[in-house]
Amino acid sequence: MTSTLTPVRKRSALTKGQLPKFAPYVVLALALVVGAAIMAVIGFNAFGWGIVAAILFTAGLVGWSAAVEGGRKAKDKLATCLVVGSFLVALLPLISVILTVLINGLPGLLDPGFLNTSMNGVTGAFDNKSVEQGAPVMGGIYHALIGTIQITLLATVISVPVGLLTAVYLVEYGEDRPLARAITFFVDVMTGIPSIVAGLFAAAFFFAVVGPGTKTGAVAAVALSVLMIPVVVRSSEEMLKIVPNELREAAYALGVRKWRTILKVVIPTAISGIASGVTLAIARVIGETAPILVTAGFATSINTNVFSGWMASLPTFIYTQILNPTSPSNPDPSSQRAWGAALVLIILVMLLNLGARLIARIFAPKTGR
Repeated sequence: MTSTLTPVRKRSALTKGQLPKFAPYVVLALALVVGAAIMAVIGFNAFGWGIVAAILFTAGLVGWSAAVEGGRKAKDKLATCLVVGSFLVALLPLISVILTVLINGLPGLLDPGFLNTSMNGVTGAFDNKSVEQGAPVMGGIYHALIGTIQITLLATVISVPVGLLTAVYLVEYGEDRPLARAITFFVDVMTGIPSIVAGLFAAAFFFAVVGPGTKTGAVAAVALSVLMIPVVVRSSEEMLKIVPNELREAAYALGVRKWRTILKVVIPTAISGIASGVTLAIARVIGETAPILVTAGFATSINTNVFSGWMASLPTFIYTQILNPTSPSNPDPSSQRAWGAALVLIILVMLLNLGARLIARIFAPKTGR
């Protein structure tokens, strides 16, 4: 006769003196309930509820951990809570901005003709009619969208060769020479200059060369290139520095000239990071307002010639719609257009950042055999 004995499960020595896995969820639920009760007494609001619940959660989890696991694990839990809390606090403004722009910008973006019409001929009478009779809001951002694309594209054409060649000189030829140190210093200075200073520089330069009152998209592109060049230089310089010297030495050992080594070995190896840095530089300047107001002015009609006439852009469109509504008595249509343009601008910046990641992945050096 055989008998089957049921084994008695004993707690492993590895898990003894540890909080159960569900402990954080229990503490979080209690913190939310107690926090809601406290806020109901002093006056409820979502932000205050989150702060009180976070404090209660941290205190509860750390206290429970100290009682069960000891001081060392409790300190680890406290540090984890502080790190996660700091991350969430840093994330709140981004979420708030995105939600606010989405809520206020979607009605404008969904208006018929918003993306393919300009503000040419749109007067306050149209806005008054849309408010009083519920008619669709007239006018769109087509002229500003075209201006933004053209100005940014020309600024990129100016900045990328200058920035990339400067980075190549600093990394490959500089060798801590006085000129290289001077360039590095001035690039650092240019990185921190206000954008309005770049606009004033471009306006003054064309005032001296072309004549007074010169405002075109090309002038705005020059102003933006002043802001882009230091970003391109810095990003390209760092990418060129991480290229292994062994690759250069192998090319030199085969008798390849230095300029050809840079062109065929160094730059292709670093092209992923360079392309990503250029894309991020474009995203950094596409939303600039002050330099474009100074150098390109503002237009309500479509202007496809970047070298002649005033030209609008999305940032200046938003600025003027808020500051000078088309109908001062009924500013809601202008505010709706401004929020819609802001949403389009954020979408463009997000697409550029996603494009930077995609480019970095496509051009990244292949690993393995």
